[in-house]
Amino acid sequence: MGPAHSYRVTVEWTGNRGDGTATYRSYGREHDITADGPSPIAGSADRTFRGDPARWNPEQLLLAAASQCHMLSYLHQAASNGVVVVAYRDEPVAVMTEDGAGGGRFTEIVLHPEVTISAGSDPELALVLHEPAGRACFIANSLNLPVQHRVRTVVAA
Repeated sequence: MGPAHSYRVTVEWTGNRGDGTATYRSYGREHDITADGPSPIAGSADRTFRGDPARWNPEQLLLAAASQCHMLSYLHQAASNGVVVVAYRDEPVAVMTEDGAGGGRFTEIVLHPEVTISAGSDPELALVLHEPAGRACFIANSLNLPVQHRVRTVVAA
């Protein structure tokens, strides 16, 4: 085993409307996510679960983490293999399926990275590098579902 890394955040509920959780409808799902250093993230539940649509929900944050992790792993692979990435954009999609008993799980995460590489870079290698990037992604390796990649590679003019 390699070195272990520890991460800490604070999640503080801010949705007490005066009666706490007296009933399912009496409380807000709002909360703040903070860590030492970055700006706070305003969180809530998904609007389906009585959350505030103007705030990030846990499902969006999980999807963002999977996308960020793959991007960072990919950029490392590109730099290590002589592929010059000049732009990277991903519009990932996740599907969460409820189980009918009050729970559920993510059943699908599909990343859609559009990677723009320099004219002198190898487009085939740029495409192939998504595989080792996916294997190196700590977040994808921690999930109990596969993270799929539907990649588009663009060569800059």
